[in-house]
Amino acid sequence: MTIDGRHRKNIYPGLEVEVILKKDQRSGVRTAGVVKDLLTNSSYHPHGIKVRLEDGQVGRVCS
Repeated sequence: MTIDGRHRKNIYPGLEVEVILKKDQRSGVRTAGVVKDLLTNSSYHPHGIKVRLEDGQVGRVCS
């Protein structure tokens, strides 16, 4: 199942996701983890909703 990571309604704490960390934006390397907090307040973001993973890393959810 693939979620649309650009819509906030699809993301919630406890969800397993793949994110692109800021340092990996150029290379596109994805990091897997579990959502702890949603950091984007708007309902939509074209590059993906920004989240904090349970391990503390911050990135944008990939589709």
